[in-house]
Amino acid sequence: MGWYLAYFIVYFAAMFGIGFYYFLKVKNADDYLIGGWNMGFWPIVGTVISTWCGASVFIGSVGLGFTVGASGYIRFSLASVLFTLILLLVFGKALRRQRLYTLADLFGSRFGPTVGIIPSLLSAVVYAIPTTAMQYLAMSTIWTACFGMEWNTALILSFVLVFGFTVLGGLPGTIITDALQAILIIVGIIVLAAATLHYAGGWSNMVANTPPEYLSPAGPYGFSEVLFFFLSVGPFYLVWQSSWQRIFAAKSETVSLRANTLGVVICAFIFICPAIIGIACRQFLPLDTNPDMIFSKVTFEMLPPYIGGLIYCALLAALVTSADSFILQGSSNLTHDFYRQLINPKATNKQLMFWSRLTVLIIALGALIVAFNFTGIIAIYQWALRLTATTIVLPFLATMLWRGVTKTGAMSGMLLGLVSTLVWPYLGISFDQTFFGFIFCAIGLFGGSLLTRHAPEENVAAVLWEDLPTATERQ
Repeated sequence: MGWYLAYFIVYFAAMFGIGFYYFLKVKNADDYLIGGWNMGFWPIVGTVISTWCGASVFIGSVGLGFTVGASGYIRFSLASVLFTLILLLVFGKALRRQRLYTLADLFGSRFGPTVGIIPSLLSAVVYAIPTTAMQYLAMSTIWTACFGMEWNTALILSFVLVFGFTVLGGLPGTIITDALQAILIIVGIIVLAAATLHYAGGWSNMVANTPPEYLSPAGPYGFSEVLFFFLSVGPFYLVWQSSWQRIFAAKSETVSLRANTLGVVICAFIFICPAIIGIACRQFLPLDTNPDMIFSKVTFEMLPPYIGGLIYCALLAALVTSADSFILQGSSNLTHDFYRQLINPKATNKQLMFWSRLTVLIIALGALIVAFNFTGIIAIYQWALRLTATTIVLPFLATMLWRGVTKTGAMSGMLLGLVSTLVWPYLGISFDQTFFGFIFCAIGLFGGSLLTRHAPEENVAAVLWEDLPTATERQ
């Protein structure tokens, strides 16, 4: 226990020191929420790696490797990487040029402020709160494994630590600590993969003793099941606001494209490690082991404390940086999309800073409430991704590519996609929930746009080729 406690004290002392530095330095709401559109190459690379390697990777992907084998990499990791590369390579420069704050800001600038309400609520409530709760859940496995802490107490401690750092430093503090923590995360996950593989008897022994279906891309349930999972997860990454924030925060379009792309490519290789850990653990753990506990279990039981403590610090680095990124995502939505756009357009910088930090508290507390009531990390994450994707992806693509999309069409598509996805579980049909939502979103989007004219408040543009007013107004 002494090694773990010493590592954790040093880690959080460093984190809060950096957070306090930026608390004194950052006086502007734009800097606090979006880094002033002025972050450099390596800080962006680091924050991409750190943000991606959160609970869904360290905990969820290890669990997927354990339960479905190599196909877990295709279902989740490969899906997220490929769709994010599409976002960066096709749309990244155009989005950075608009000088936006959030995903909802794109819709509000193109169609008028009210159209941004649905994506803002989805981003802040449906995505940011549950995914922050995931990080609390994963952090709590560390406190219970290392110190035998009661579960609810562990959740509260996780909330206090994450909220404390986030409210101090904002996005600049997050990005700088992310860049430093990226090295720790990469080293930690590689060391654990090597140790787990060694404990399983080496690569040859693991392959020889693993059922073939767990080494196959099709997995134990067949290729169609993998494909449906892939398509239910992947499209969300076109509208993942954490990626958008990193696109916006870079100091130029070139830095944004190159740094974000490099970070994602590095993650594609890092994500192989959790799959290896999960498969290797099938050799020596009971097959009914809770998948969400595998990472902490093997770290605590297999490794000596002076090494296990470093691995836990790598996990903490991933979880804290992911949690504060998700909290700031929700805070950006509530502060910019609601308060500044709809409630107080003439808000002073002091008012915006107050609301930024207040909404950090709201998102962090909301996540704590969710964490008290849910436990399945991948289940929570997939639900949030599916609902956001079916509501937002098609309107986003239309906004970027089609001048003909109207305010009514965009709103209709979002509402039909949202409602159809929510009611699907009660219809008793076998048709895939994600495709069901996409179909109704498309009906509302294209039908509404073809039957209505552009509203007076719209800035008509296909944003991939044409700039919105924000591109020049926010210089």
